[in-house]
Amino acid sequence: MPDLRAALTQYFGHTTFRDGQEKVIATLLEGRSALAIFPTGAGKSLCYQLPALLMDGLTLVISPLIALMKDQVESLRSRGISAARLDSTLSAAEVGGVFESMRNGTLKLLYIAPERLMSESFMERLSRTKISLLAIDESHCISEWGHNFRPEYLRLAEVARRLNLHPVLALTATATPGVARDIEKAFHIAPEDCTQTPFHRSNLNMHVTPVPADQRLSLLTKKLTKFRRFPAIVYVTLQQTAEQVATYLAKTGLNAQAYHAGLKPEHREDVQNRFMRGDLDVIVATIAFGMGIDKADIRAVYHYNLPKTLENYQQEIGRAGRDGKGSHCEMLACADDLIVLQNFVFGDTPTPAALRQLLDHLLRQGDEFIISHYDLSRTTDIRPLVMETVLTYLELDGLIMPLGALYTGYQFCFRDTEVRVLAGHKPERQAFLKKLFSSTNRGYKWLKIDSLDEFAGKIAEPRERILKALTWMEEAGEIELKPSGLRHRYRLCGDPAQRQPEALTQRMQKLFEIREVKDAERLERVLALASDPTCLTRHMLRYFGEDLDDDCGHCSSCLEKPAAPRVIPRSGKPAITVDQVEAIQHLIDERLPALRAPRQVARFVCGIASPAVSRDRLGKHDAFGLLESYPFNDVLAQTESMMP
Repeated sequence: MPDLRAALTQYFGHTTFRDGQEKVIATLLEGRSALAIFPTGAGKSLCYQLPALLMDGLTLVISPLIALMKDQVESLRSRGISAARLDSTLSAAEVGGVFESMRNGTLKLLYIAPERLMSESFMERLSRTKISLLAIDESHCISEWGHNFRPEYLRLAEVARRLNLHPVLALTATATPGVARDIEKAFHIAPEDCTQTPFHRSNLNMHVTPVPADQRLSLLTKKLTKFRRFPAIVYVTLQQTAEQVATYLAKTGLNAQAYHAGLKPEHREDVQNRFMRGDLDVIVATIAFGMGIDKADIRAVYHYNLPKTLENYQQEIGRAGRDGKGSHCEMLACADDLIVLQNFVFGDTPTPAALRQLLDHLLRQGDEFIISHYDLSRTTDIRPLVMETVLTYLELDGLIMPLGALYTGYQFCFRDTEVRVLAGHKPERQAFLKKLFSSTNRGYKWLKIDSLDEFAGKIAEPRERILKALTWMEEAGEIELKPSGLRHRYRLCGDPAQRQPEALTQRMQKLFEIREVKDAERLERVLALASDPTCLTRHMLRYFGEDLDDDCGHCSSCLEKPAAPRVIPRSGKPAITVDQVEAIQHLIDERLPALRAPRQVARFVCGIASPAVSRDRLGKHDAFGLLESYPFNDVLAQTESMMP
């Protein structure tokens, strides 16, 4: 075992470890997989960064967050550590440089999104790379019943087994005890190798202020102006709310800007950079902001809208006060927010007809089949994440097995002249490459292969040989390569008698209904926290399996000592008017292909987009979002009464 403290000082300039870090690192260096449950800002990344430098080989870091990848790679490089990322923002030349450093063994840490492990060519590269450690950030996403289930995370365990990646480090800031057990089971982590540090941060002062919706903006403005706890983050649910609030604050003289996924990437990056530098006092953001950033001096986090879950709330307030100084975390609580949040939950559930269509298509294929997730999503009107969940359920039931992802087509262009590229190869390879180049569809710059399988048959060469040649030339810097037509390959498994679409449709529908109930319960837990007259800090800690010996003494409940639960304002339930019913009827009478079922119409008038709505470009239809402030179940009941 190396001297860990000496290595810590040598590489990162620190003299001591934070709680839990040394134990996790020692476990990995002893060859055992580990789970680290550390609250936001508690130093999870060091748990794999230091072992990466002490192990022989590449550490592969799985993260869904481009912002985290970028910040950490820049930070590591500033310390002279060889680190890189692969994401959609890189140029072809930058990707080629990463591949070259993988090939020559100089790269120590590589950050990727989980979806990249579905790539046929990337998996082939990994098989030729010595990987010393697999680190999985946001590992709570693997839990089927967690607050942020991502089906692709379930496949990470299979990839780890297939490539014999060991040890594995799973990291998360928000695992409840049940979710922790799911992570341990997936990656064969012994319970004694799970390290959880306390969630309690005594410098965070949690406050709840009940406020009616129409008074919230003026109250937020007064608080920001009076107390000037800057830098500050204001979290909202919707992109349009972020714009409205930021614009209002700016007009009152506050240095505020909006941040959300609807902004152009360069503008979004500029807003984040200004906030990180301290040039911006207030950032009004959806949950698109904050994941992976590390700004130590955030003095306040305001929740203008209710958070989606207690896990989200824990993460979001955890971005305050990382420097250890006192920081203000306040929820401006209004129960009206539940309508929008619940609509998102109910809007995800596919119709029985869509589920049946999807299952019919999947289970009536041959023993092995290839599908496009994107195409299936648009034809069945099932959201991509929901469709991935259906596929994952089928995997868990042993009915299908994923065989990896592939691209049906490729296009490439030469970085030098074609003659010089060919001259760098031996005669036998030159003959093969000449045949390959001459058989493509040639444009002014790009050479195109529309279908790699058909192309392989055309030139009478194995598909694998063509792909390896293209990959090798890309790594050597001879060509720029662009894949297209992402497809996923599966094999049918199990007893054919279990592949009855009707029975499976009913079962899947039931599972989505259960998910609806669980997600709705999470929303109610947020409201329960907001109304709780007892210590708010203890309430949060109990949820994550932890407790305090005494009340915190500095939250709203401890300071105000309310005699009864807080009353969270809620506007009267809106009634659907005659004019609105008439507008819905006109919409139904249009007989739009994307709106054939009552649930599809209900989603549409509640302002919830779907793949079919996007496909048919209906987002600007007059009826889209007509009832976005109405409870989804009320709207669904109305549409069901109007449609057969």
